[in-house]
Formats: sequence, C-alpha cells, structure tokens
Amino acid sequence: MTVRTRFAPSPTGHLHVGNIRAALHNWLWAQAQGGEFWLRIDDTDAERSEARFVDAIGADLAWLGLIPCGVEHQSARFALYQARFDALCAAGRIYPAYETSQELDLKRKIAAGRGLPPIYDRAALTLTDTDRTQLEADGVKPHWRFKLDHDAPILWDDLIRGPQKFDAATMSDPVIRRADGSWLYMLPSAIDDADMGITHVVRGEDHVSNTALQLQMFAAMGVAPPAFAHEALLTGAEGKLSKRLGSLGVAHFREIGIEPEAVRALLARIGTSLPVEPLVDTQALVESFDFAKFGRAPARFDEAELGGLNAKIVHQLDYPHVADRLPAGMGEAEWVAVRPNLTTVAEAADWWRVIEGPITAERDPADADFLAEAARLTDAIAWEADPWHALTAALKAETGRSGKALFLPLRRALTGLDHGPDMKALLPLIGQDRARARLGE
Repeated sequence: MTVRTRFAPSPTGHLHVGNIRAALHNWLWAQAQGGEFWLRIDDTDAERSEARFVDAIGADLAWLGLIPCGVEHQSARFALYQARFDALCAAGRIYPAYETSQELDLKRKIAAGRGLPPIYDRAALTLTDTDRTQLEADGVKPHWRFKLDHDAPILWDDLIRGPQKFDAATMSDPVIRRADGSWLYMLPSAIDDADMGITHVVRGEDHVSNTALQLQMFAAMGVAPPAFAHEALLTGAEGKLSKRLGSLGVAHFREIGIEPEAVRALLARIGTSLPVEPLVDTQALVESFDFAKFGRAPARFDEAELGGLNAKIVHQLDYPHVADRLPAGMGEAEWVAVRPNLTTVAEAADWWRVIEGPITAERDPADADFLAEAARLTDAIAWEADPWHALTAALKAETGRSGKALFLPLRRALTGLDHGPDMKALLPLIGQDRARARLGE
C-alpha cells in the first residue's frame, strides 16, 4: 500500500500558521513513509472561492518546500459527488428535510429549555410522499441530511489521541447538501478521500466529531476509511487560543525575514516530545516524524521562538542559498564574514554598507594620534594573510595599548560601530585603501 496524504484548504483566504502546520505534517508523514502528498482545493463554495487564493496557496506551499504530487479541485468533481449522492439516497442513507433555519433554531431553543442536547429530531423522516409533494408545491426546497446508524457505535484508533468512541444516537444527522444544491464539507471530503486513495488524514482536533460522522459515510459507501491523526490546536505565546494565529501566514513570515527552514523546523516539533532544533535539512525532520511523539496538550506557537530559531538557521545558510537576495556585488567571502551577526538575510545589506562605505564614525579626540599611527601602519603590514592581527600587533608594539583600548577605537573608526563581525574576516573585505582612509580621517 502506498501511503497517500492530502492537504485540503478552501480557497477563501490565505493560509495561516495552523493550516501550514497541518500541511507540513501531512507532507512529513508521506515523506517518512515513502508515500505521496496531494493538494486538494476544496472549492465547492463558488461564491467565496477565489482563483487568487488558489494561486496563493500553491505559492505558499512552494515557498515552504511542500511540493504536492498532484492537485485536485473539488469544483471539477461534482459528477462524482452526484453519483455517490444518488446511490446513498437509493440506499436510504440520505433524506430530504424541509425545515427552515428559523424552524431549526426554534427546535434547538426548545430542546435547550428542556435541558436536552440540540440534536435534530428527524421530523423529516415522518413526512409522507404527500407531505413532501405539498411542501415542494408551496415552494419549499429541501436540504439533505445523511442518516446516521444509531445502532452502530463509532470506533477508531486515532494515531495521536488513541482509542475513540462516539454514540451516533447523541449526534444530529449532518446536513450534507443545501437547498440550492450546493455541497457542504462533510460528504464530498469523504468521497474524495475514498476516490483519491487517501490512506492517512492529519488534521486538528477540532475535526474529531467530523471524523466520527465521516466514518459512517465511508461505511455507507462500502469503502475503507483512511487512518486519522488529530493533533492538538495551536495556542499563542500567552497560552490561550489567539486570533492573531489566524493572521500569521507566509506573507507575514517573508515580510519579517523568516526563512522557510525556520517555519518547518518549529512547526514540525512544537506539540511533540522532540526538541525544536535549527535543522536546515528537512530529511532530519522527516526521519524523526512520529505520531507517538505528539502530546495532547495545546501546541504553543511563539513568534519570538521562531525569530531566535531563524537566526540560527541563517547562520547555517551557504552562499548559493542566499546569493539572489544579497546586494549587488556582495560575494561569498562577505556573506561568510557577516553571517554570524545576522538574524535575517536582509540584514546582510547593512553590513555590505559597512564594508563598501561611506560610514559615519564617532572618534574620541584622545584617540587621534593612535588612529593616525594605525593609518600609517596600513602601508607597513602584509594584507595577503591576516591584516587585522598584523595591524593590532604592530599598534600594540608602537603604542603599548592592549585590550579594549586597542581594539575598540579601531573597530569604531573602521566600521562606525562598537560591535559586529570578527574583524579578522571583515578587515580584508574593507580593504587597504578604505581602511587607510577611514583611520586617517
């Protein structure tokens, strides 16, 4: 059996961090099992689905490195849904219901007033053919419900949550099709999972009750269901469900300079017993991915943690990986020199300006003679090997200065800053002519 997972977003908006995590985990499981990861665009809602969001979803997955084996669109699969719908109607597992939304609201309020759960009472099943004919003659169009089997307990062994059990008698028959003929999520998703040969579905724990309902749909269609893994939802850094998590997506991460490797490294591990590590190579994440390592507690997403992880990722990126994002003229030597001081790749431009100049440097008048001597010595040292240590050794011998008194005035004059990359790597990039000019100003 080929393991096949799917990520099935609705193209009604941009992906957020919770969506990204689900996509990543489906991709990781498929990779770990030598299987396939598919993208399914759940665009049955014609009014809210937009082509621009379909394009954005594809672009976001590509940026994250989550390349699907193929793409399916639900909007192209209506004939399949209709065929399954007709078969389930003929088998008595789908039935028409005629209550308006107002009538259903009233029923729920009455049940709540009596201390009863808001379960649909199946009144539509008591209608006669004459009743239905009259309702439709009066212009009342039915919506359609899937009839649950109340005699069959719903059981499955969740890959994260363990054994699960639901009593169908405590659940409402779900509406699977609206009066205008449009589809709701539940049945088309089950039909697609069966038709596409999906073997594993990884999604949030807010879908657990949906899974219970869909398992009966799989049984009614006579097909084996996929295995399910319901992971704990993300919470914000404050430990509560955060609306902000719904606004954090690839566009935001890219804007603030976060690397896709950092997003993958964090979202692959939070909520598990494995440590979050700055792993650039996805193969390490693939090999360690294990549902047994997932916990039941909410997974804490912290942007500050992502930022720190990003810096560690940046420190590992080689020049070819970032070359097209660096300032014109900045080469591998410059990248390697400044990389340890970066939190984002974009910050390399700041250090390129330090190297190329011009710079503005504050100079202590007490250091004037010292810096003048340093400027003179730039012509007396060898620049081919290690000019920084050659310059500081010569200055120490000439002036008797050492420690901070020796190094800080030089760094300030050469870079305009008190801190930065190792001067051993930086000074050769600044070069003899620029160094002499900056020291002698």
